Amino acid sequence: MIPLDIAIIAKEEELREELHTKLVCTANHGFAPYAQEELRRLFGSVKSTMLIPGEVFVATLQTGPEEAVEAIRLQPPIFLRHLFPVQMEMAGADAEAAIREAAGWLAQQEAVKEARSAAIHVRKTDNSSWAHSPGELREQLQQHLAPLELEFTVQQPEWIISLFATDDIWYAGVSKAEDNLSDWNGGAIRFQREEGQISRAKFKLLEAEQQFSIPFASYRRALDIGAAPGGWTSFLLERGVEVTAVDPAKMHPSLSGHSGLRVIRKNAAEVSFRESEFDLLVCDMSWSPKQMVKLVTGLLYSLQIGGTAVITVKLLTKKPMALIKEIIAQFEEARMQVQGAKQLFHNRDEITLYMIKY
Repeated sequence: MIPLDIAIIAKEEELREELHTKLVCTANHGFAPYAQEELRRLFGSVKSTMLIPGEVFVATLQTGPEEAVEAIRLQPPIFLRHLFPVQMEMAGADAEAAIREAAGWLAQQEAVKEARSAAIHVRKTDNSSWAHSPGELREQLQQHLAPLELEFTVQQPEWIISLFATDDIWYAGVSKAEDNLSDWNGGAIRFQREEGQISRAKFKLLEAEQQFSIPFASYRRALDIGAAPGGWTSFLLERGVEVTAVDPAKMHPSLSGHSGLRVIRKNAAEVSFRESEFDLLVCDMSWSPKQMVKLVTGLLYSLQIGGTAVITVKLLTKKPMALIKEIIAQFEEARMQVQGAKQLFHNRDEITLYMIKY
């Protein structure tokens, strides 16, 4: 006869094994290992399988789905850009059979049956059994789900239906957008390039505006350090902010004569301003992180208490997590409170810091 205490321990271990969450996770290309490390630090043991090298992986956590989502919300990851819960796996070798199985399962989900609107996010590996485009696969799913009379939308859907198709396994899940870290497919947020746009750097501020809910239009005076050619400056001017742009290089000719712009053709280390002159400070320089921190902290006297700073940090090291910790510590010593830190889709080999001065 098995002793009671041993039986209880065995039962608890069995329950722990049954309690797990599987997620399809996405990071910027080459940064998946750091997203995996973030999950390990948050949840302990994490089993993972790479789907797209360096970018997309399946992670299995030894915790329940609700607990996993809550933990990630409380400690937002920097490198994990997007995720969705895997609630259904199906054999994917026969693509047409997999579509029918996925559609049949989705049609039985209460969230889908009761929803008024939904977005369908479809992604695939290069060697996926589905040989056509993800868009065509999405259309196939929509046709199968037509009897539900769902409104399929891209913006602000009530639910997100996610499908990831590999060569032998297809993963599916239904979730709220806020539980996916991003309501864009794979977190790959897209902005339309405008005629006369100075640079793609503008997209980084647009994405930061959405990611961190930064009210850029509410600021009055901004300091843009390392501003040339003026991508961030032009964005702030469009939001109605007066901008002081500092850079020894030339600004884009389209900004010439703008009534809300003051240009100082000097290195940031050579300028000085009135104390608390600005309520916003931004910096997107291609400098080493330590040089950037030295320059920015040297000018923080010109930022008002309660003012905002949006900074990009270049990850010029093989140990980015240690670097980020060091950079954040230096800003905190300078009385900056970090509100958000994220490797945005448009960041590439850098992260964006959103901070408030206190």
